Amino acid sequence: MNHPRPSLSEAGDLVQLDKISASGDALAAMTNLSISSLSLSHFRNYHDARIEISSKPVVITGSNGSGKTTILEAVSLLAPGRGLRRAKLSDIGNVRSQQPWAVAAKAAGQHGEVQIGTGLDPEQEDRRIVKIDGKLVRGQGELSNHLVMFWLTPQLEQLFQEGTSAERKFMDRLVYGFDPSHATRMNAYEQAMRDRNRLLQEHRRDNHWLDALEQTMAEHAASIAASRLEALAEINHAMTLASHSFPRSHLAVTGWLEDQLMRGEPAVMAEEGFRRALAENRAVDAAAGRALLGVHRSEFQVLHLGKQMPAAQCSTGEQKAVMLSIVLAQTRSIMRLKGQVPILLLDEMIAHLDATRRLELFEEICQTQAQVWMTGTDADLFADLGNKAQAFRIEEGKVFSL
Repeated sequence: MNHPRPSLSEAGDLVQLDKISASGDALAAMTNLSISSLSLSHFRNYHDARIEISSKPVVITGSNGSGKTTILEAVSLLAPGRGLRRAKLSDIGNVRSQQPWAVAAKAAGQHGEVQIGTGLDPEQEDRRIVKIDGKLVRGQGELSNHLVMFWLTPQLEQLFQEGTSAERKFMDRLVYGFDPSHATRMNAYEQAMRDRNRLLQEHRRDNHWLDALEQTMAEHAASIAASRLEALAEINHAMTLASHSFPRSHLAVTGWLEDQLMRGEPAVMAEEGFRRALAENRAVDAAAGRALLGVHRSEFQVLHLGKQMPAAQCSTGEQKAVMLSIVLAQTRSIMRLKGQVPILLLDEMIAHLDATRRLELFEEICQTQAQVWMTGTDADLFADLGNKAQAFRIEEGKVFSL
């Protein structure tokens, strides 16, 4: 006899933990990364706002343009990079204020409670500063040592149509969760590549300098490629264990170095081969005005396993479901490997799901006990979460607890 599936509110606190690979004891022992307070100063349409948060999922509702996504953007800037909007630092500030914008948070991080602050450098508008427990730190990479987070936004719906650059950024954001040093390596690689490009464009044949830059590129590139392959393999494994109906997919990356490593080439040999290739390609790269080989040109590929079709050829709805499936698999992988439950930011993603998948997503969130921040215009879409989530309403840049 078939029985109707209960909603989360009807199921109460009886979470089916046997649906995930971790046991109840393992879940209890995990570190739930979460934010307990968030403050925004002179940040977009917020002059001064503060939110107190529990470790529960967070639901933020409000009309379009009220400032829902801005809250998630502020949270995303507690991780390395340009945040979920990838905005220019000078564009984030409140247009009615001459003060530099700032975000501050109290969080449960990878090493315990931590105070994180970041904001626009008042002396340099294209640079943001980061403070950890009140102390200024060098670079954004330090943020990866405290919080792990991932996000999906409506802009990412066009990911598979935007080309390899957007897909590669998405892939590397996945890798950050597994390897906090990945962002630092990427920055170092890209800086060395820019310096090499400039030397080649200026026709300055300083071979010793070029040798040093190419050695730096090769060392970082080998580690970057290895981290990508390891992270995608872990996500693919987690995908096979999923119990929800979101489509399973297979993730892959192809590129000069990744291909060498996939063929079993030892990392040290792949690194040396790439260094030699860069040296041999100096004239070609000088003519092109850029490096034609390297991890900055690798391609990220997603195959919808059920249809045996590249995600780029699937419908828009299927692509959204595939991306959610990837994020859920990444969360499970990080839980298994690192004993940490990352923070997820889902901006306007719930409205795109049918009732069945929406309920499955909510169940997955409750099972992992992740602090997931979700936005939407319709509060009724989150009704199945009941008291398992904390709700806020945004009205004209002001936050109200519900």
